[in-house]
Amino acid sequence: MRPRVTTTAALVWLFMASAASAQALLVGVAAPLSGPSAILGKQIEAGTGLAAEANGIELKTVDDACTADGGAVAAREFAAAKVNIVVGFLCTEAIEAAMPILKDAGIPVITIGVRTESLTDRRAKTGWPVYRLGPRGDDERNAIASTLTRLWQNELFAIIDDGTIYGREIAETLRAAAEQAALKPVFTDTFRPQLDNQIGMIGRLKKAGATHVFAGGDGDDIAIMGRDAAQLQAGIVFAGGENLRTPPGDVPYALGTLMIAPPEWADVADPKVLAAFATQKIVPDGYTLPAFAAVEIAKAASSLSESSGKPLTEALTGQDLTTAIGPIRFDAKGDLSQSPYRVFRFDGTRFAPLESN
Repeated sequence: MRPRVTTTAALVWLFMASAASAQALLVGVAAPLSGPSAILGKQIEAGTGLAAEANGIELKTVDDACTADGGAVAAREFAAAKVNIVVGFLCTEAIEAAMPILKDAGIPVITIGVRTESLTDRRAKTGWPVYRLGPRGDDERNAIASTLTRLWQNELFAIIDDGTIYGREIAETLRAAAEQAALKPVFTDTFRPQLDNQIGMIGRLKKAGATHVFAGGDGDDIAIMGRDAAQLQAGIVFAGGENLRTPPGDVPYALGTLMIAPPEWADVADPKVLAAFATQKIVPDGYTLPAFAAVEIAKAASSLSESSGKPLTEALTGQDLTTAIGPIRFDAKGDLSQSPYRVFRFDGTRFAPLESN
């Protein structure tokens, strides 16, 4: 009987070891839980907390304060705790201070809010194992350029901007893309922002024959242009970037106004996950759903790493990873392999996906 007892004990030990291994995933969460960005940090905390509960994952949450010092402190805590992966980080200062420490500890990071292009562009030089679950800084202007040169290739279009760095960079990218596509705007200019009306600009656009206008600027200015164009019967369709996501002031957007932006994640999220948010009385806005998805990615990549014997960084690269907000794939630099930007059209109440997109 002795061998049977030994065999049984061995099987029990293996089962317990297997269970322990399955529960061994420890995810670090870096979020600004103090200071002016704390409200966003709380969104990360809520999303990751719900995901951890749903997936049986242990979290170690640290306040990075959106500062370099906070990022370094958080990284040292994660390294000491031997977390498997870190998610979160909204601020460039915090993640850039954290990455050298986390790289040395062999801990990959999924950032859900840092858009700084150099973070991933320098990967070959820095070797930082960082993955970006969100847009790059240049994604918006590149998406606007590629989208509008396709949609407006047979239209009389104009390009205007408000003179800010944001507006000017997008307008210049669109101009360059149009030129490369052998398209020429009928009018280009800079408008003065925050005026009560834009009658003068609309008059010049109408005289130039523009029927479609991209305006690099705030939603309020684009809403006023749409109103004034309607009053002058100019027949102009306006388009803008994700600044239009913020509701304008007293003047609503004109019917048909186009917005190039990522979707509202709650509009595309898994209904079961949204129901879980509702049960916990968590509003699925801001960074809550991306934070939830980041934990799902951490779990999926960890399982893939264990089953394949490959490092976690390889499991995170070039694989379709299922999340509550849809499949996510990171390229070799750690950026999203597909742009999250889409085209939306204002239907009088909200921005709805453009059917032809």
